[in-house]
Amino acid sequence: MVLKFFVVVRPVTVERRNWLFSDTPDGATANALYLTIVEMAKAYGLNLYEYLKYLLENRPSHEMTDNQLANLAPWSETVQTLCRNKTE
Repeated sequence: MVLKFFVVVRPVTVERRNWLFSDTPDGATANALYLTIVEMAKAYGLNLYEYLKYLLENRPSHEMTDNQLANLAPWSETVQTLCRNKTE
């Protein structure tokens, strides 16, 4: 269990050094959001390329309903069907 924790946390700690070079708070926020998306996709066993492509093709907007936004989450059945890793 502890080893799995370090495997998940290590990329974040390595990237922490890169965050020092974010020019603005908005840049740091964007970097954190991107890393959150990537790590959530990994945690749910998604193919990262397919998931990012899906998100870009179905970009969230202010006009979307809560149900439409929920369908973009990595745990939604739609995303699991379309973007899961084929090797798992």
